[in-house]
Amino acid sequence: MSYKLIAVDVDGTLLDSKGNLTPETIEAIRKVVAAGLIFTICTGRPIQGVEPLIEKLGLDLPFITYNGAMIVMGKSRKILYAQTMRAEDAFSIYKLGKKLQTTVILWVNNQFYVSPLGPDAANYGELSRTQPLPVTNLDDLIAQGVTKVLFYDNPEKINHWAETVGPSVPPTVNYCTSQPFLLEFFDQKVSKANALARLGAYYGLTREEMIAIGDGQNDLSMIRYAGLGVAMANADPAIQQEADYVTGSNDENGVAHVIYRFCLERDQQPDK
Repeated sequence: MSYKLIAVDVDGTLLDSKGNLTPETIEAIRKVVAAGLIFTICTGRPIQGVEPLIEKLGLDLPFITYNGAMIVMGKSRKILYAQTMRAEDAFSIYKLGKKLQTTVILWVNNQFYVSPLGPDAANYGELSRTQPLPVTNLDDLIAQGVTKVLFYDNPEKINHWAETVGPSVPPTVNYCTSQPFLLEFFDQKVSKANALARLGAYYGLTREEMIAIGDGQNDLSMIRYAGLGVAMANADPAIQQEADYVTGSNDENGVAHVIYRFCLERDQQPDK
């Protein structure tokens, strides 16, 4: 099969366990883009969390953010697609978070607002490269359109809530973990797979012409959707079982391995 688009998750996939983009991975991505393929980052991160990676790659790439809630068309920053939550759903999830006494984060217009404004907010601010702001007028924020709501807490609580909050979540809301300490809620139409389908339609591509690479629960939809769904060796075994192929870990340049194995000609392989 001749693949034409590669969609890659960031944390635990594109980046190694220290959060670095390795020279080997950068070289592979540049080679595959030079060969005419479309490379897209597909992440739960906001735009601000992707921009440093795009700059390091030195390429003009489309990217999918907020777990599929927004598609951004490279350097132009044109928004190809954006989906916010229904107002009543955002309000419901916010109230659920307060009931659970966890840190609640709302993303509105590429800025996050948090309650309470404490150490968790500061930690998430560093991760997302965004200065946290307090929730002072919930109704006003929700009226502007909430991209997603997150609960930030210790992994034990997040794992427990991921398994038990279902009955309290409106049917028009999807949710998943993106990091061990984050439970994310977004509109039911939002997923990495749906965003990939929209991006594919923009370029005139079929799902069979796509590769999707990931390691987490929020990557599962695109791993199932793409013609070649790839799980990282560091992914949960349940994710690996759903994949068509398991590559090396994020500390073994697993993304680069997929590029060289499935996308580049023999003469474009790295020097041994």
